[in-house]
Amino acid sequence: MKRILLFTPFLVVLALQAAKPNIIFILADDMGYGDVQALNPKSKIPTPHLNRLAKEGMTFTDAHSPSGVCTPTRYGVITGRYCWRSSLKRGVLGGYSAPLIEKDRSTVGSVLQKSGYYTAAIGKWHLGMNMTRREGGRPAKDRWDGDGNVDFTKPIADSPITRGFHEYFGVSASLDMAPYVWIENDHFVKAKLLQQPAVKFPGFVRTGPRAADLKFEEGLDVLGERAAGFLKRMTKQKKPFFLYMPLTGPHKPVTPHSRFTGKTGLGPYGDFVMNVDDTVGQVLKALDETKLADNTLVLFTSDNGSFMYRVDDEDDHVKTPGKQQYHAKNHTANGPWRGTKADIWEGGHHVPFFARWPGKVKPGSNCEHVITHTDLFATAAEVAGTKVPKGAAADSYSYFPLLLGNEKKYSRPPVIHHSSGGMFAIREGDWKLILGNGSGGRQAPKGKPFQKPFFLANILEDGAETKNRAESDAKIAARLEAAFHKIHTNERR
Repeated sequence: MKRILLFTPFLVVLALQAAKPNIIFILADDMGYGDVQALNPKSKIPTPHLNRLAKEGMTFTDAHSPSGVCTPTRYGVITGRYCWRSSLKRGVLGGYSAPLIEKDRSTVGSVLQKSGYYTAAIGKWHLGMNMTRREGGRPAKDRWDGDGNVDFTKPIADSPITRGFHEYFGVSASLDMAPYVWIENDHFVKAKLLQQPAVKFPGFVRTGPRAADLKFEEGLDVLGERAAGFLKRMTKQKKPFFLYMPLTGPHKPVTPHSRFTGKTGLGPYGDFVMNVDDTVGQVLKALDETKLADNTLVLFTSDNGSFMYRVDDEDDHVKTPGKQQYHAKNHTANGPWRGTKADIWEGGHHVPFFARWPGKVKPGSNCEHVITHTDLFATAAEVAGTKVPKGAAADSYSYFPLLLGNEKKYSRPPVIHHSSGGMFAIREGDWKLILGNGSGGRQAPKGKPFQKPFFLANILEDGAETKNRAESDAKIAARLEAAFHKIHTNERR
C-alpha cells in the first residue's frame, strides 16, 4: 500500500501533463492577408489547407504582426515584448548577427519548458546566433558579411536551444541571406560548401556560402518533413509539446518546388504561396495520422504583410523600372489593405490568423478583436496553466478567452504597430493613428517618424486608409497620441 501511495503523486503529475494541450505556432514569412482564399475569395491561389483551418477553427480578422518586417516580429513572438524596446530600433538582423534576445530574458519556450512542455523550433530563426569565429578570418564588414570568419565545423555558442527550445532545425535568417547552411541544435549540418552567387528575382539571394544539401526549392518540404517526424516522435513522449515553426516562404527567393510551378497562373509568387499552404497541409496530415490533432492548438499567421505591391495597371509602381517583379497580375496579396511589407499602413502588418483547437474553438467562427503576435506568450502560458514570470512579456495579453468564445472576459491595452523605418502607429478599437507623415517603409512617401501631419483613420469604415481624419477628429487623434506615449514610455521592460 505504501508503494502505491508513493507512486500516486508521480502518476498524477503524468496525468496532468498528458491533459495539457499541445501548441503549434506556424509563422509564414511575408504572406499577405489576401494570399489566403478563406480571406480573399477573389484569390486564384489554391490554399485548401489554410481554408481547412478557417473552416475547422477561428479566423481572427483583425490580427497584426508587431512589426512590418521579420526580426522585430520574431522578437515579439518569442519574448512577448515589442522589439522597439530592445536594441533594434529599425530594420532587421543579418544571417551572421549576434543574438538580439537579451541573455536573461524569459521566452515563451523557457516558460513552457518549466511547465512541463517539450519545446522545439523548426525553421527560420532570424534572431541572431553566436557563431564560432575562424582564426585568422577577415573581420565582418557588417551584419550581412561573415563568410570569411565563421568556422562551419565548430559549435554555435548561442542558438535557439539556449533560448528555451530543447531542439532546433533550420536556418539562421531569411533564405536570401547567407549563410545558406542548415543548422541543427548548436551546429551546422555537415555538407559540402558551395559559393552561392547573387541572381536576379525571383531567385534573388545575397552572395555567400551554400551547403550542397540546401536547395531553395526544397526548403519548405524539408521543414514539413522535419515537423512531421517531430510529431511522430512526440507520440512516444509523456509530456505535452510546443512546436514553433517559422517557415521560409513566401519570402524571397521565390522558388516554389517544381510540382507547383505554373499551377496558379500567377507566376512564381502565386505558386510559392501554394507551396507554403502545402507545408501547412503536411503538418495537419501528420497531426491526423498521429492522433494528436484533438489535443493540439494550432495557430497559423504571418510575420508581416506580403512584399508584393497592389496590382493596378495605373499603379506608379508598375511603371517604375525594377518594380514590375513585385507584382502578380490579378492578385492582391495584401487584400484590401494599403501598403506592403515594411509599411506602417495596414498592408505591412494586418495579417492572416487562424486558430484550431478541436472541442475548444468553435469551427467556422470569426473574431473581430484586435490582437498582435506579442500576445502568444501570455496566451500559451494560460493554455498551459502556468503564469507569466514577473518582469517578463511586458506587451503580451492572453487571447485565451477569445479562443473559447468568452469575449466579455477579454481586454487588452491599445496595440502598437511599428514599421521597418521606425514609424509608429497606435490602434484602439476602430481607430488608428500613425505618428508620422508617410509609410515608414517601402511605399512613397516614406516620411519620418513623429513628423506631422499625422494620419488618423477609422479602420472599420476605411480599411484602405484613404482619408486622413486627424484634423476633423482632432480630439480622438490627441487621445491616441497620449495613449501611445504612455505605452511607449512604460517601465514594464
